[in-house]
Amino acid sequence: MKKSLCFLISLCLLGFYSFGQKKSSTKPNFIIIFTDDQGYQDLGCFGSPNIKTPNIDKMAEEGMKLTNFYAQTVCGPSRAALMTGCYPLRNARNDDGEAPHPKLSLSEVTIAEVLKPLGYRTCMIGKWDLAGHHAEQFNPDLLPMHQGFDESFFTPTSNDSRVHLLRNDQLVEKNADMSTLTKRYTDEAIRFIDKNQEKPFFLYLAHTMPHVKLAVSAEFKGKSKGGLYGDVIEEIDYNVGRILKKLKESGLDDNTYVIFTSDNGPWWIKKDHAGHAEPLRGAKTSAWEGGFRVPFVIRAPGKVPANKVSNEVVATIDMLPTLAHIAGAKVPTDRVIDGLDVSNIFSGKKKVLDRPFFYYQHYELRAVRKGKWKLHLPNQPDSTSIVYDKWQNHIAPKDRLMFTKPMLYNLESDIDETTDVAAQNPKVVAELTKLLDWAKEDIGTYKHRGKNARPLGNEAYNTPNTILPSN
Repeated sequence: MKKSLCFLISLCLLGFYSFGQKKSSTKPNFIIIFTDDQGYQDLGCFGSPNIKTPNIDKMAEEGMKLTNFYAQTVCGPSRAALMTGCYPLRNARNDDGEAPHPKLSLSEVTIAEVLKPLGYRTCMIGKWDLAGHHAEQFNPDLLPMHQGFDESFFTPTSNDSRVHLLRNDQLVEKNADMSTLTKRYTDEAIRFIDKNQEKPFFLYLAHTMPHVKLAVSAEFKGKSKGGLYGDVIEEIDYNVGRILKKLKESGLDDNTYVIFTSDNGPWWIKKDHAGHAEPLRGAKTSAWEGGFRVPFVIRAPGKVPANKVSNEVVATIDMLPTLAHIAGAKVPTDRVIDGLDVSNIFSGKKKVLDRPFFYYQHYELRAVRKGKWKLHLPNQPDSTSIVYDKWQNHIAPKDRLMFTKPMLYNLESDIDETTDVAAQNPKVVAELTKLLDWAKEDIGTYKHRGKNARPLGNEAYNTPNTILPSN
């Protein structure tokens, strides 16, 4: 009897141990929350004086804040960089490459496609913007379900004037009430988490806000000291809190990486309806820091150390190789991937990251950063370039400088890029110029396709399909 009892106890302990082992070896979940046009300063934990973001601030307390995190300078290229781990000019495109917003070719490999072979369920919610930058005219073959996502609930592009909502490839609502979007996207995210508690998942939640037109629900309207823009951010923060609460209630908290960041800096031309990038210079569409550097917080209990700050240069292009490494997935080896695996930065095992970062203002190479140094290329107006023809008025007049010679800034001592120190540092200028020359040749720049850039004009060259009526 005693032997039988011991045997049963042993079986129970073995079963408990095995269950624990299985639980701990489960692939981690990943959630990327990607806002639209949110400035560097527009979180409490990044110094906002009048916008309250207690949930994201708590994420930073329980995780890591990155102070030198880079996206791209406008929406579509930023999403391409995040999804593919590459500078947008390197990506294969389903168009002629002249428009800033890419139609991302199906030959490109997204984070979702990297994770799916490991059994991940994948979901895209919110703003897509990789099939054509138009509410009605876009290529339906380039929508999320064709880029690795099992489920999608999204709008094809920005909310400049209207939002149509699709579920996978079906239109579900025209001219949606924009004030409902933040909550509805989060409702969809929570439903996806609910359905996939037994499987690893990748959730890409790309909020439409705070891109204009700004809209907020009645519950948050007029509540922020930061005006309507602040109301919008505070509603996003509240809904981030809903997702974090769901993870805890579902027992998924300890096995989920949650990332919060933005696609580019604030939209200067929108004045009171735009955010803030202080202490950085510039804003969206510019090559100054305020256009590219965005807030970034990552939280993963037991995997990312709590209450840490990293000042290393990390970027959206690093997310694909990093998440792949954490999950044990394979990064494509048949193409150049610009991003780095920064999992050791996130885990706190590595403190220093020595790498260049290249600033592309749409399709024009403008600058490079390495360490504390940033070198701007000389530039002159070109009437054939969309940067000057269309986008200059999106930049504050004081930031529309034309450089006749390279301009060097020390971002550690001069974060707002006020003092050119090129003359005092000729060796640094020479080193960074070599990096820029390499990028021009390998990645490319305006009117020059780099030798390792992928092709343009795949499938349905430059012919967007109209699949929705315009009124």
